[in-house]
Amino acid sequence: MRAAIYHRHGGPEVLAVEDVPDPTPGPRDVVVAVGLTALNRLDVVQRNGWYTMPGFRLPHIAGMDVAGTVALIGDEVDGVAPGDRVVVDPSLAGVPEGSKLAGRGDLYGVLGVIGATTDGGYAELCLAPATHVYQVPEHMSLEDAATFPTCHLTASHGLFDVGRLVAGETVLVHAAGSGVSIAAIQLAARAGATVLATAGTPAKLERAAGLGAAHVLNNRTGNVLEWAREVTDGRGVDMVFDHVGTALFESSLFALATHGRLVTSGNTSGDVATIPSLGFVFHHAITILGSGPYEPHEFGPAWERFCTGHFDAVVDSIEPLAEVAHAQERMQHNEVIGKILVRP
Repeated sequence: MRAAIYHRHGGPEVLAVEDVPDPTPGPRDVVVAVGLTALNRLDVVQRNGWYTMPGFRLPHIAGMDVAGTVALIGDEVDGVAPGDRVVVDPSLAGVPEGSKLAGRGDLYGVLGVIGATTDGGYAELCLAPATHVYQVPEHMSLEDAATFPTCHLTASHGLFDVGRLVAGETVLVHAAGSGVSIAAIQLAARAGATVLATAGTPAKLERAAGLGAAHVLNNRTGNVLEWAREVTDGRGVDMVFDHVGTALFESSLFALATHGRLVTSGNTSGDVATIPSLGFVFHHAITILGSGPYEPHEFGPAWERFCTGHFDAVVDSIEPLAEVAHAQERMQHNEVIGKILVRP
């Protein structure tokens, strides 16, 4: 099969489309003919060598968000057949024995992730446990399905399983043009929360408002803290859902109301954050929560909600496999709204 692979860390130039061996299924695996795969920032971070997940190995084929058609099944697979259109849960937690990808499910240790620690969707074929593929309904395109896994599970897990967001609360979401934030805005708004969203361009803010954000702000030209206080009548927000990290951490912290929660699920702008006032934190009973990985039982209900909820799957562009390096550059420079998809 053809795959975009890199053998060493470096810039976009290390990515090359090569012929590599086809994956073969174990007894409880499937091989998916990849229709589309979505890009994620981890693809760039690991390629550059800035950070790699425990268990990462070179050479590597990235691509965590895979939608396609089942091509082969293992001898012990039930409920999945060749020709089925599926989306793949990339987390390897809960993989049963009989799969070649079993034994990599330590949520807080060496957690395997398709496209992050094992070969993923930047290829014509992708190996997955049969337990980790979900049927794509007839009404849904594979393009829409490929936008789902990492973004919606990160957002859903952080907002609800960790942050305990409920109807009537206010939540501040940064980087409103990113896939994770696009999912978070819609999920929070549909749960009955009031969403405040920030981004760096007017186009991204307009899109956020169309997705359900009640208030939007350009975080490059506006004062996030003053604005958050103003639109909440001085009270502050109940939750900040943040995957930006360093750049907006201080303003996010001080934008919180008493008993507010800051849920952190990423560090795209940096890994160092300072708490300027412990007094503010303890006096206002502030909680800082690390989101952590989602658990196996969360994927199915989240997928069902996505399939039936008429969510907007925002696709920035669809690129051929040969253009994946250029696509990664665009994503790295924040030149996209929604997800870039690659079609092998």
